[in-house]
Amino acid sequence: MQDWIDNLFQEPKLLRMGHSQRLDDLNLGLGWLYYGLVRIARPETIVVIGSWRGFCPLVLAKGIKDNLETGKVIFIDPSLVDDFWTNQQKVKEHFNSFGIDNIEHFLLTTQEFVKTEAYSNLKKVDLLFIDGYHSKEQAKFDYEAFEQLVPPQGFILFHDSIGPKLSKKYGKDNTYTYTVYQFMDELKQNKNLQVLDFAFGSGVTLVRKILTE
Repeated sequence: MQDWIDNLFQEPKLLRMGHSQRLDDLNLGLGWLYYGLVRIARPETIVVIGSWRGFCPLVLAKGIKDNLETGKVIFIDPSLVDDFWTNQQKVKEHFNSFGIDNIEHFLLTTQEFVKTEAYSNLKKVDLLFIDGYHSKEQAKFDYEAFEQLVPPQGFILFHDSIGPKLSKKYGKDNTYTYTVYQFMDELKQNKNLQVLDFAFGSGVTLVRKILTE
C-alpha cells in the first residue's frame, strides 16, 4: 500500500483539495477513512460525485481492488472546473497509471446522470461520496438522487461539509461560498440518521441510516 501511495503522490495535485493528505509520511489523511470503509464494508458499487483530480475515486477503487470481492466505482463529473475529465481515453490512462481499472466515468452532472440508462440500472449503492458543486441545494439534490439506493449498512460521505469557504475554482467571475454544512445541519435533525463530522482538512461528514429491527 505504501508503494501505491508513493506513486499516487508523485502527482502533486493529488495532495490538494482538502483531504488532509501529507507527502512527508505518505499519509492519505481522510483517505484512510475512505479506504478503511471500503475494506470493512466490502461494497460492490460505489458512486462518487465530483473530484478535481480523482483522489477519492482512486482511493475507493483501490480499496475495492484490495478486497477479495469484485466491485466498481461509478464516477460522475462533468469537468466544469477545467477540461481534465473531457477526454475518455486520457481519463482511462490517468486511472490506469495508478493500477486502477475499476472506475467508470460519466461526463455528466448529477441532473443529467439521473436521466440515463446507467442510473436506471442501479439496484444498490453501497457507498456514496458527494463532492460536486458545494452548495446546499446541489448537495441535497445529489443526496436525494441516490439516498433510496443506499442500504442501511451503507455509507454516505459529504466532503467540504463543516463550514463556509470561499471558492474561486470556477474562475474569479464565478466565486461562491460553500454551503454544504447547511444541508448537514438539516440532516442532523433527522432522527432516522446518524451524522458525524470529521473536522480535518476541508472536513468530511459521514451519514448512515439508523438500523431498525
